[in-house]
Amino acid sequence: MSVEEFERIAAFAAKETDDAVRLEFINGRIGVKKVADGDHNTIVTWLMRRCMQTRPDLDLYQGQGLRVEKYRDGRARPDAVLVPEEHFAGHGEWADPTGVLLVLEVTSYDSDTDRRDRQEKPVAYGAAGIPYYLLVDRDACAVKLYSDPNPGVGYGNCRTAPFGATLLLPEPLGIELDTEKLKGYVD
Repeated sequence: MSVEEFERIAAFAAKETDDAVRLEFINGRIGVKKVADGDHNTIVTWLMRRCMQTRPDLDLYQGQGLRVEKYRDGRARPDAVLVPEEHFAGHGEWADPTGVLLVLEVTSYDSDTDRRDRQEKPVAYGAAGIPYYLLVDRDACAVKLYSDPNPGVGYGNCRTAPFGATLLLPEPLGIELDTEKLKGYVD
């Protein structure tokens, strides 16, 4: 399937379901982005607050699609994307990842989360040159920060912090995350 065909299918699905169905195209396959539960959305909001308090010059977008073309002409829709203020103004549904500072994914309680969030997306985001990938892994009760993007491999480094620990998002972000609250958002 071509990327153009995928984009037409994704636009049709979003329109016909009032955005209840969101699709991604990763590793040559169409994937359905599961509708987020309340805890999932609360985690994204938690990160948004931390970013706004520490770095008001950055914006955390939810639902912004990214062209991760270096990885099999992919299209990903991260749970959130951290960028300089107003970075995506004028961009369409699928934006170039240049300038993206960090992508966030929060694991869902579904059978695809291991393949999608832990295996495919680190490769896709790293190959696209996105400096940081923050994975809030609700199954493992841990936060993983991937860094040192390496085309073809994904990321060269991954630091894991259990919920309750403090994790520093290094410069140019300079944001310290106290993950204690995340303990309350797991099943």
